[in-house]
Amino acid sequence: MSAPRKYPAELKERATRMALEARADPATRVGAYKRIGEQLGIHPEALRTWVRETEVDEGLRPGTTSTDAARIAELERENRELRRANTILKQASGFLRGGARPPVEVMCAFVEEHRDEHGVEPICRVLQIAPSTYYAHRTRQPSARALRDAGLAEKIRTVHEENYGVYGVRKVHAALNREGIPVARCTVERLMRAEGLRGISRAKGPRTTRPAPETARPADLVERRFTAEAPNRLWVADITYVRTFAGWVYAAFVLDVFARRIVGWQVSTSLYTELALDALQMGIWARTRDGADLAGLVHHSDRGVQYRAIRYTERLAEADAVASVGSRGDSYDNAMAEALNSLFKAELVRNRGPWRDINHLEIAVAEWVDWYNHRRLHGELGHVPPAEYEAAHAAPAQQPEPTKTN
Repeated sequence: MSAPRKYPAELKERATRMALEARADPATRVGAYKRIGEQLGIHPEALRTWVRETEVDEGLRPGTTSTDAARIAELERENRELRRANTILKQASGFLRGGARPPVEVMCAFVEEHRDEHGVEPICRVLQIAPSTYYAHRTRQPSARALRDAGLAEKIRTVHEENYGVYGVRKVHAALNREGIPVARCTVERLMRAEGLRGISRAKGPRTTRPAPETARPADLVERRFTAEAPNRLWVADITYVRTFAGWVYAAFVLDVFARRIVGWQVSTSLYTELALDALQMGIWARTRDGADLAGLVHHSDRGVQYRAIRYTERLAEADAVASVGSRGDSYDNAMAEALNSLFKAELVRNRGPWRDINHLEIAVAEWVDWYNHRRLHGELGHVPPAEYEAAHAAPAQQPEPTKTN
C-alpha cells in the first residue's frame, strides 16, 4: 500500500503554527522550515507554502487569500461547465428545437457521437437523461420499431429528394402509400421531424403583366370558378419573373384547370407578346397532337397587354377558343394561375437557385414541368399526378359483364 500523498489537516495546522512561532523569534528564525520539517516529517517547501498562505490570509503578506482562491477556483469550474453545457446544447439543437422531448434513441445516439469530446455524464446531465439509460441502450439490441423506423426514414429521404425536396408530411405520406408502403401519417411526421425534413413554403411575388388601356375587352366568363368537367374546357395563363445573374428572365405558363396540368410554357428576357404567345402555341400544339378538339375552350387571363394583343386573340380564334379576362388589379380573378406561379417560385426558383442566365433556367424549367405533370402528387386531385388524372378520366368506364341465364 502506497503512502498517503496528502498531509492531515491537523498536522498541517500544527506545523504552520510552529513555523510561525519559530520565525517570530530571531534566535530560532534561521533554518526553521528545515528543522521543523525534519521533526514532523514534512517537506520544507510544503511548510514554506503553508506559512506563506497563512500570512496572506492574516493580512501579513499581499496576495490572494485561501478563501478568495477557493472561490475563484469554484467560479472557474462553474464557468467551464457552463461553456461545455452551452456547446452541448448547440450541438444538440438539431433535435431539441422542436420543443417536445426527443426520443431516447436520438439522445443516446448523440451521447455516443460526442462522448469522447465531453464525456458521458456531462452530456447526460445537460440532456436530462440517466447515464444508465445510455449504457443500457448501448448494449440493447434494436427494437422492431427502431428497425422499421430506420427503413422508413431511408424511404422518406428518397421520396423527399426525388421530388425537389418540396414535399411535406401530407404528400410524403401519400407517395409512400402509392408505393404500397403502409405507414401512418403521424409516423411520417415524426420521422421527417427527426431527419430535419420539411416541405417548401410559398410566398407571393409582385405581378408582372401590365394592364392594357381600358378598351373593349372580353368578359369574365370564369368569375373565380376554377373548375372544369374535362380537359380542354378551361385554361388559365399568367406570367412571372425570375432574377438571374445576367438579368431578369420572365416565364409564361398555360394551365389546364381540369387536372392542373401545364400544357404550355416559355421563358424570355423580355415581356413582349411573343412570350405569352409561344406558351399558348405550345399548349395548342401539344393538345391537338393528341387529337383533342379545342372548340369552345375558355382561355382565362388577366388584363396584361400580352394577352390582349391582336396576334394573341387571333391565335385563340384560329383554335376556336374563347377569351376570358379578369377584372382590373384583382389577382383573385386569376387565382389558379397565380397559385401556379407561387408553386414555381417556391419549388424551383428559390429551392434550386441562384440562376446563372436564361439558358440555365430554361433547362431547369423543362425538368420541373415534366416532374410537375408526370410525378408530382397534387392534393386537389387525390394525390395523383396530372397526367395520371387525365389518363384515368380518358379511360373508358368498365362495363359489367352481362348476366348469363340458362
